[in-house]
Amino acid sequence: MAESLLLDTRQSGDWTVVDVRGEVDLYTAPRLKTLLTDLTGSGRNRLAIEFGGVEFMDSTGLGVLISGLKRCREAGGTLALVAPTEPVRKVLGITGLDQVFTIHDDLADVTGS
Repeated sequence: MAESLLLDTRQSGDWTVVDVRGEVDLYTAPRLKTLLTDLTGSGRNRLAIEFGGVEFMDSTGLGVLISGLKRCREAGGTLALVAPTEPVRKVLGITGLDQVFTIHDDLADVTGS
């Protein structure tokens, strides 16, 4: 089974933007977790996760996001979700995590640029 997850990072002001495309599931979520852990470990504690290209996310992906948010908050920062697709919004809503995460429709709403 080929991994169908593309990850890219860039800086936007004092935010690190993580562009996520594909599927975040049992097989691909460890790659996202490693990236978020590496970013927070290197002092980047303001993360904007762009989800506009994510077609599917399961509970493993949710766990990765929760642990990423926890690490950011412990370091005095935050983690925001940007432009989640309808399937991702549905999962967040069903689990109540739409009340835990800050969710924005547009990256400019997060970074101010």
